[in-house]
Amino acid sequence: MKSRRVTMQDVANRANVSKTAVSFAFNDTTRLSEATLRHILAVAEELGYSQDPAARMLRTRKTNSLGLLLPQQLDITLTNPYYTEFMQGIGQTCHREGFTLLLAPPLRGSMLKAIPYAAVDGFIVSGLEYDRGEVSALRQRGIPFVLVDSEPQPGVSSVDIEDGEGMSTLVEHLLDLGHRRFAFLVIETGVGAGRGEWRGTVKRRIDGASTAFEQRGLSLDDPGVQIIEVACTRGAGERAIADLWAQEGEHPTAIVCFSDIIALGVLAGARRLGVRIPDEVSVTGFDDLLEAQLSRPTLTTLRQPIETKGRLAAEYLIESLAAGAERAAPHQQLLHTALLVRESTGRAPTA
Repeated sequence: MKSRRVTMQDVANRANVSKTAVSFAFNDTTRLSEATLRHILAVAEELGYSQDPAARMLRTRKTNSLGLLLPQQLDITLTNPYYTEFMQGIGQTCHREGFTLLLAPPLRGSMLKAIPYAAVDGFIVSGLEYDRGEVSALRQRGIPFVLVDSEPQPGVSSVDIEDGEGMSTLVEHLLDLGHRRFAFLVIETGVGAGRGEWRGTVKRRIDGASTAFEQRGLSLDDPGVQIIEVACTRGAGERAIADLWAQEGEHPTAIVCFSDIIALGVLAGARRLGVRIPDEVSVTGFDDLLEAQLSRPTLTTLRQPIETKGRLAAEYLIESLAAGAERAAPHQQLLHTALLVRESTGRAPTA
């Protein structure tokens, strides 16, 4: 026979205190003396009492949980070590502040549908523009959120990277090595290909590359320069180099990937094709994942403080939640990148 669930009233009866005192012991310990608090908690442990989380949420209207709104389905997201590092940063803050983390990937292909089903106090929004439907839905519902890798907006906390400056430095490095035939593998945005349609992170990075070209009297529209949208996965990088080498005519001498995971796929695809890196083509990434340091050849890349991004985003969101109706002053943090030159880049091959 199934035993009856222990209730708050059972604890109150055994501890010889009011039900309100038991509620204070689990929800507002400042209202009780230290001795009373210890006594109630000891009785609760003896009886095996635990709060009903659903009832607690209904009563307090708080979940003590942050949501991470993801742009990709969960199985794909978890293959990218970038998100592991990002969530480590969020996790540090959650652990310190007593919050849990809920991952909110697209629901049946829609990020918008995922929002109402996520029982969280606020969201960290990764890689979405401010005017996307998902962000508009959060604003309309009055749900606090922080933007990461988006576009700074008045009154909204955000954490971004100096993408353009970093990409400009990386492309300058390749130009100094004599490269003029480029393939840029940009992260697929879902808004269609074309420089005029890109926003946020992708736009800043392509603008940085354009700046480096223009300083040499060159242009991204020059013959020999290709800009290709690919999914942010290892497999997409493998397919991209296979497609490039299947094309007639001259191959690019430099492949600039907008994430390390794409670049690692390019390295794997090159090995499969027998393409020598960097003798035949130089390859670069963006992130500096641990695997970039361990790959063969090691990957030239731009280091960004991924863990710090996650930690700051969680801190800003929790600060906003604590402020409540008073609304905390928004933070708009811009973090730096650093070029790390490794074995995957070399001088452009001569004809």
